[in-house]
Amino acid sequence: MSFAPRDTHEAQVQFALERGVPAMIGVMASMRIPYPARSFDMAHCSRCLIPWQAHEGLYLLEVDRVLRPGGFWILSGPPIHWKKYYRGWERTQEDLKQEQDAIEEVAAHICWKKVIEKEDLSIWQKPINHNECINSRKVYQTPHICKNGNADAAWYKKMETCITPLPETSKDVDVAGGELRKWPERAFSVPPRISMGTIPGVTAEKFEEDNKMWKERVAYYKKLVPTLSRGGYRNVMDMNANIGGFAAAIDKYQVWVMNVVPVNSDHDTLGVIYERGFIGTYQDWCEAFSTYPRTYDFIHADGIFSTYQERCDITYILLEMDRILRPEGTVLFRDTVEVLVKIQTLIRGMRWDSKMMDHESGPFNPEKILIAVKSYWTGQATK
Repeated sequence: MSFAPRDTHEAQVQFALERGVPAMIGVMASMRIPYPARSFDMAHCSRCLIPWQAHEGLYLLEVDRVLRPGGFWILSGPPIHWKKYYRGWERTQEDLKQEQDAIEEVAAHICWKKVIEKEDLSIWQKPINHNECINSRKVYQTPHICKNGNADAAWYKKMETCITPLPETSKDVDVAGGELRKWPERAFSVPPRISMGTIPGVTAEKFEEDNKMWKERVAYYKKLVPTLSRGGYRNVMDMNANIGGFAAAIDKYQVWVMNVVPVNSDHDTLGVIYERGFIGTYQDWCEAFSTYPRTYDFIHADGIFSTYQERCDITYILLEMDRILRPEGTVLFRDTVEVLVKIQTLIRGMRWDSKMMDHESGPFNPEKILIAVKSYWTGQATK
């Protein structure tokens, strides 16, 4: 997942999405970035201008929160290799050395091990568990281990100057939270969060059933939207991703999926999605999504409007979908007939073409599918 601030001069996120690379508008400020704990295998910063050593290492502690056990952090650009580049960076050697020393100190205090510094980059590794790190608090009194709170909570949640604790392990060689399979087996293997029973109501059996169901559904989608399997789409969004079954089933079509878990969902499943090797974010669909206009080719909306119709005007959700969908992009809605009829009326006013289809199990299922295509049109020039 790439993220960068909104920039009118150099829209890095927009460029990435137009190339078919996952990206979001985001910034390291005072709030947690919208991803659960232990999400990423690697974090990379190249001249990202983030003061890692500032505010008691607050931003590095946030990277530590979202980095999985044994994950890597790579830093390139200032102040790395400052002896060679300090003139070009127009900074003094003393200033750059002080900055790097401060970063090294924070990294040591949060129990990271420096793997290598070579040429223009440095690499640190997060420990696979916190057994030694907890003992090291006798030496490093700050930052302390966070005492309470949900480590996965990341929607309008302030960053904290404490180390997010990893799940406990009985042995020093055990990976906290469970070891992950290698890709691509990881996509269909039971994620540790499920096998350990941390997601209420989701068992290993339910996980396998979900995979089977989505394989059948995607096979049906292929008939409804033939372009899906012909390389016509690249940037795909699932507005209500649950445990990532849709993303896993569609992965064979050379697309990537932005798996969105609504913040008002009954269960937080975004951590499961990351453990499967996919990406995603939290989102309240009563608010705008952090992306540029016309950046997604295909949007999957499974039951999202039944969930939100009592929370906010669904017209605004549809208008936001229209903003982020490219011209001639497709939306596949799954919902009850009553909700889909309401949606069909509204999108007609947005100049979308649509067609109601039966559920994959047949015409007697109360849930239907609405296929909608955003038409390409331009406003008339004013005189």
